[in-house]
Amino acid sequence: MQMISRSLSERLLEEYQDSLAAKAPGTVDAYLRAVRQLLEWVSARPGNAGDFHPELLTKTAVEAYLAHLETKGDSISHRTRVKSAISSFASWMIEEKELLRRNPTRGVELPAQALMAPRQLDGDQRYVLQSLIERDGKPRSAALFALGYWAGCRVSDVSWLRRADAHIGPKVGWIHVGYKGGKARDLDLTNEARKALYAYLPHVAQEPEQQFAFISQRYERLTEAGIHHWFRTLKAQAKKAEWELIHNVTFHDLRHDFAHRARAAGWSLEEVAYYLGHVTKKGAPAIQTTARYTQVSRDQVREKLRLLQR
Repeated sequence: MQMISRSLSERLLEEYQDSLAAKAPGTVDAYLRAVRQLLEWVSARPGNAGDFHPELLTKTAVEAYLAHLETKGDSISHRTRVKSAISSFASWMIEEKELLRRNPTRGVELPAQALMAPRQLDGDQRYVLQSLIERDGKPRSAALFALGYWAGCRVSDVSWLRRADAHIGPKVGWIHVGYKGGKARDLDLTNEARKALYAYLPHVAQEPEQQFAFISQRYERLTEAGIHHWFRTLKAQAKKAEWELIHNVTFHDLRHDFAHRARAAGWSLEEVAYYLGHVTKKGAPAIQTTARYTQVSRDQVREKLRLLQR
């Protein structure tokens, strides 16, 4: 195989960038950055003398590089995205340049995402996400985001929300959610969530045969996977500095952050559990504590919605 100098390596990256023209700018930037950092790391391995050779891009190299990222503290989700970028670049090298015979990411396994404590976003992350929604400008995007960020809904809550269960008016609004067994609940909405749904739902009303609030071109409803895809697409519109802040934020994190903001606004653990639908089979809030739970009412929680921070 042909030896590639650093300068030629850069030209390969330029050609690879051209092949990504159909992808969102944020995705292109992330892929190029990940591949460039990989090639620099491989070039610096003992015996390579600062040069990159295509044959050095092996499964062993990929596994070692991902292990290197782990020692740096990079998350599993970030390492998964890096692996995807490497796979894309390797496929291009195989199909377009004939510089590789086998994709080195094949057979490389990453551990499952560990269960982490509920995530709290910082002020800059919240600012970037809300800015992306405003720049996106689509009522559907605003409504999807609002249900996660302003109502703490699960992905399944949003995916299975029926139009008949969205009681939204110009002044007040509430929804009935809870697709998963035993977790159905009525949620009074913040003004932010209500306004977003009030602006969006008339667009769905143009298709009276549709029973779900969020539909897709392929299915009768927007699936959970479809919501995650939408959120990734939204983040891909971020500028480079914004991407660095929110690249590993998931839709689930919007729900987690809602809980943190509710607590900061003075909600009790019981009130947060009640609103988010954390209940046991007997209907008690599923938060581990030694104290007995006091009964929490819908009216009690409604009064605290206005205290939530942006």
